[in-house]
Amino acid sequence: MSATRPIVGIPCDRRMLGDHAFHLVGEKYIEAVRGGSGATPFLIPSLEPPLTAEEIFGHVDGLMFTGSPSNVAPHLYGGAEPRTGTMLDEARDAITLTLLRAGVAAGVPMLCICRGFQELNVAFGGTLHQHVREIEGRQDHSIGDRKRTIERQYGPAHPVRVTSGGVLETLLPSLAPEFEVNSLHSQGIASLAPGLRVEAVAPDGTIEAVSMGEAKAFLLGVQWHPEWKYAENPVSRAIYTSFGAAMRQYAQNRGKSVAS
Repeated sequence: MSATRPIVGIPCDRRMLGDHAFHLVGEKYIEAVRGGSGATPFLIPSLEPPLTAEEIFGHVDGLMFTGSPSNVAPHLYGGAEPRTGTMLDEARDAITLTLLRAGVAAGVPMLCICRGFQELNVAFGGTLHQHVREIEGRQDHSIGDRKRTIERQYGPAHPVRVTSGGVLETLLPSLAPEFEVNSLHSQGIASLAPGLRVEAVAPDGTIEAVSMGEAKAFLLGVQWHPEWKYAENPVSRAIYTSFGAAMRQYAQNRGKSVAS
């Protein structure tokens, strides 16, 4: 049997374009996990009713939960009604929160980015601040001026300090315990979900990365966007390389022949 690349499942956003529903994933996420992790992307539609974990897990060796213009619906974590104009995507919520819980139980490697980071926290009982910049003592972590070029939007915005003894410290042994990240999120973790561990924090106290001590496989959530120009960033390269290695190990444990 010839070796194949591991398969990474990526849940889609569900968006109405005109009168029709489309299922979408940003290309930058697809390219980063393909190039950085050496995995074949497998897009998972956010159908109503959603696909089950059993239908999905037979086809994938890992899951990646991406960022999105939409927010997790506040009623899922006991939050206040969202403000007028806030984009929600409850079809995505329905599949991602279920997949996150099932993925941890099944030991599936998972990488959670931006909205995915927030989904991870909500899936296990945490809550979110809907407007981080309005909290006393916090900085504006959102995109701010949307007239800025894409390069400036995704440029370094603030440092994060890595918590000792965690997943990130293990991934980045040759790097300083503090490094710069981009910042394009208006929401953030309010109460940390039971079982999650803080991996990195911004200078204003905002949680920027988490893991789960009891996870059976690679599980990392980051609030920033490591997919942006991942090949030029040593932190991003380390994250995607480790995620890819975990997917290969998971596939081999299932008896698949995967390319190294």
